[in-house]
Amino acid sequence: MIDAAELIDNDFLRQYELKIDDHLAKIEYSLQERKIFLTKLVIPDEINAEGFSKEFLSAVFAQIEERNLSIVPTSPEIAKFVRSNRKYKRMLPVGLRI
Repeated sequence: MIDAAELIDNDFLRQYELKIDDHLAKIEYSLQERKIFLTKLVIPDEINAEGFSKEFLSAVFAQIEERNLSIVPTSPEIAKFVRSNRKYKRMLPVGLRI
């Protein structure tokens, strides 16, 4: 589902966006120094199929990792995703545990 869509980092609105059909999934963020605070996950019900959020978050984390940024998940959904996927815990800043 994500393969056909393009993940966009919208600097102006400070959010990662993925448009599927006429629906927009997004993760809002705040960038401070070398940390990106992931503050809100919004996935419309129409595209929230099984596994979509995992694919979406994985794609966003891959882009963040390319930029060598640490992640600080302040959204409960994103923190839960990091807790359940150990490979992303290495992207947390030193001393932060979730």
